[in-house]
Amino acid sequence: MSQPRPIVLAITGASGAPYAVRLLEVLAQLGVPTWLIVSSHGWRLLRTESGIANLDALKVHVGPERFEQYVTVFDDADRGAAPASGSARTAGMIVCPCSMGTVSAIAHGTSRSLVERSADVSLKERRKLLLVPRETPLSLVHLENMAAVTRAGAVVLPAAPGFYHQPQSIAELVDFIVARILDQFDIDHTIGRRWGGEDS
Repeated sequence: MSQPRPIVLAITGASGAPYAVRLLEVLAQLGVPTWLIVSSHGWRLLRTESGIANLDALKVHVGPERFEQYVTVFDDADRGAAPASGSARTAGMIVCPCSMGTVSAIAHGTSRSLVERSADVSLKERRKLLLVPRETPLSLVHLENMAAVTRAGAVVLPAAPGFYHQPQSIAELVDFIVARILDQFDIDHTIGRRWGGEDS
């Protein structure tokens, strides 16, 4: 029986660390193999917004046993790592959160890091590439870059949670976005409540 292909998860410097941490946590809980790449600005973001100072702290948050079993970490500076090659088969890639600088690099094919190169590979290999930007307001440059990556085959899923489920906590708002991300990869989950009509 073949092993499931890993999902590449990149964390960059856009605000939205709770989305990334919760997504990694859920992927590990669901037993989804994950190739993790955190940019230098992504690590700063994790420290600032989630109090996660280093890799050891991230492992503790996700759960050390699950982390060791399902998560493989790659250095963003190593452009020769497995995610940089199309011959390394993956189920696609998520950049969450995705900075506008990263969107720009992907839109124009100017990859200078493992995160950007991995996204480039996902596009060229016609694999799912999901970008989760969290920026407001958006300039015309931002909008044009997001249109460019969409035309190239990526999916742009802004970190803009809904309110029809009447969230009572920040955690529920975070789960709203994480659930939509998982849906894009057809990963079964029980996060949050789905809309089923006016009485849902």
